[in-house]
Amino acid sequence: MVRSPTLRLGTRGSTLALAQAEQVKARLAAAWPALAEQGAVAVEIIRTSGDRIQDRPLAEAGGKGLFTKEIEEALLAGAIDLAVHSMKDLPTVVPDGLEIACLLPREDPRDALIAGVTNLAALPQGAVVGTSSLRRKAQLLARRRDLKVVDFRGNVDTRLRKVERGEVQATLLALAGLKRLGLDGKASAVLATEEMLPAVAQGAIGIEIRIGDSRVRDLLAPLNHAPTVRSVTAERALLAVLDGSCRTPIAALAVGRTFGRLRLDALIAKTDGSQVLRTAREGPEADAAAMGRDAGEELRAEGGASFFR
Repeated sequence: MVRSPTLRLGTRGSTLALAQAEQVKARLAAAWPALAEQGAVAVEIIRTSGDRIQDRPLAEAGGKGLFTKEIEEALLAGAIDLAVHSMKDLPTVVPDGLEIACLLPREDPRDALIAGVTNLAALPQGAVVGTSSLRRKAQLLARRRDLKVVDFRGNVDTRLRKVERGEVQATLLALAGLKRLGLDGKASAVLATEEMLPAVAQGAIGIEIRIGDSRVRDLLAPLNHAPTVRSVTAERALLAVLDGSCRTPIAALAVGRTFGRLRLDALIAKTDGSQVLRTAREGPEADAAAMGRDAGEELRAEGGASFFR
C-alpha cells in the first residue's frame, strides 16, 4: 500500500524553486523526524503565469503575482498544504484565507554582476546589459547613462548561458539564488547595497498556508526565523504604502543592528534612471512595520504621482 504524504508542498518548477523547496523539506525533516521518512513530504510542481509568459516583459504582463497566483489557487483549493515562495515575487496583499506562516533565514540579499569585469564602472562604454528588473535597470542607468539595458528573461541557467554566448555583455542576478544553486562562483562581482539596493525581501523564502490550519502552522513553527521576519516586515510595509508593482522601480533592505535595532534603506526611481529618491530609517525592531510605512509615505509624497503612473 502506498502511503499518502503527510504534507503536500507546492512550488514552481524552476531549478531554483525546486532547490528552495528541498531546503524547506530538509528543515522540516530536521525538526520532525517523522517528516524525514520516505514520501512524508511530497513536492507538487505548479506552472505559473510567469513561467508561461516569455514573449514580453513581466511589467507588461501584469506584474507581481504572476509567479504565485496558480500556487495560491491550489492552496486555497486544498490541493496542497503549503506553498513555498521567493518572497520578492509575492504581492503585499495575500489572498483572503491565506497567510505567510514562516520565513526561513534570509540568504545574502545582494545582487551579483555576471560579466567579464569586476565592477560596474569597468563595463565598456555602451555595453549591453540584460535584465527584466526595472529596479536594476533604473539603478544601472542612474550610474551609467551610456549603458544599453535590454529585457532579459529566463531562469538562472538560461541567463548565464546567454551571457556566455555573448548575447549581452553583462547581467545581474540575485546572489541568493546563485548560492542556493551552487553557482555563486559565476559572479564576477557582488555589488554593495549602496551601489545596487536589492528588491524588497530578496533572498527570503516564505511559506504560505491556509489561515486556521493549525497542524501545518505548528509544523512550521521551529523553522520560522525572527530576524528575517522583522526585516521582511519593514520592507513589505514600505512596498504596501508605495503600492509597488513590476512597473515601479522600488528597492529596500532592512538589516538588524545591535541592541535590538533595525536599519531600513529604501529608494524609488524613474525607470530611465533620471531621478532616484532615497530615504532611511533606524529604530527598535518592534517598530519594523511602522518604520516601513513611514519611509514609504515619505517617498510617495516626495515622488508624487509621476513615479507611480
